[in-house]
Amino acid sequence: MDLSVVDLSPVPNDGTASDAYANTVEAAQQAEKLGYSRFWVAEHHSMADTIAGTTPEVLLGHLAAETESIRLGSGAVLLNHYSPFKVAEQFGVLDSLAPGRIDAGLGRANGSPAADQALGTDRHIQNPDEDHAEKIEAVVNHLYDDYPDGHPYSDLQIPRSGEDVPTPWVLGSSPSSAAIAAELGLPYCFAAFIRPQLATRSFETYREQFQSSSLAGSIGEPQGMIAVNAVCAETDEEAARLRAVAEASYQRMQRGVVGTRPSIEEAIDEFGGVPEPTPATLTADEWPRAISGSPETISSLLERLTERVGVDEVMIQHIHATHTDAFRSHELIAEGIGLT
Repeated sequence: MDLSVVDLSPVPNDGTASDAYANTVEAAQQAEKLGYSRFWVAEHHSMADTIAGTTPEVLLGHLAAETESIRLGSGAVLLNHYSPFKVAEQFGVLDSLAPGRIDAGLGRANGSPAADQALGTDRHIQNPDEDHAEKIEAVVNHLYDDYPDGHPYSDLQIPRSGEDVPTPWVLGSSPSSAAIAAELGLPYCFAAFIRPQLATRSFETYREQFQSSSLAGSIGEPQGMIAVNAVCAETDEEAARLRAVAEASYQRMQRGVVGTRPSIEEAIDEFGGVPEPTPATLTADEWPRAISGSPETISSLLERLTERVGVDEVMIQHIHATHTDAFRSHELIAEGIGLT
């Protein structure tokens, strides 16, 4: 199994965005040292008190200078906010800075009405799936300089390393995003920490509808990855205690309290006690929003979940109270899987 990491650049309590980015750099360097395959950074808006990751295309340039070999990417660039040509230009520059190491993870999401308005985003598109697919296709065509002669964009070129092209990934949390990835013949990453109940159906859609298209960069057969909220500690009980932060954060989101992260003690109080440890064996239809356990338990859980959807790569997402907890969790997960 290959392991990867997606980092949100959480702002430490009483800290700043500068502290958050320094922690992200340290996490990327740790992931490279431990043998993780990829390190992606996310895009969120108007959450400055808790999440500093707003512009992955900028942060990735800095990470390229601070790492040597690990693949770097976006998880995701929210394409509904931007021009495909500008996104392609950004990733062309990143490829020039880190040739052969860049993943262009492309997704979509709406934030608050104010944030979307400030970004110039149209929230009332008649056919959002069709629009999203067209934007992804446009990014790829720009990246590969693959517009045909006579097309208005055929003479547009972007700077690149000349050695490779950033690998495009379709990211999503529903069968509709899976269908787009399948139609375009692109790799697909499913966010199981958002809608875990749709994981199996989404990958079924991806495989059933997959076609190797004429789009440049199309792959010959399905390639999938699943993103899982996973917390690891020395024991199942301690890991469950740390997982309380993720559980309480989700409860807050359900109440409309967005962009806050409790301490472990606050989380346990809000959740109504320490969560039960995640059982090492899950029933066939059981998809927890977050899992936890010792290295051995996490290894068993990830093997079961990847087998269930037929992928061999997991991207670890987490919500921890502190950077130290997250750092240690990544180390223990790598140990459980056998990366080290």
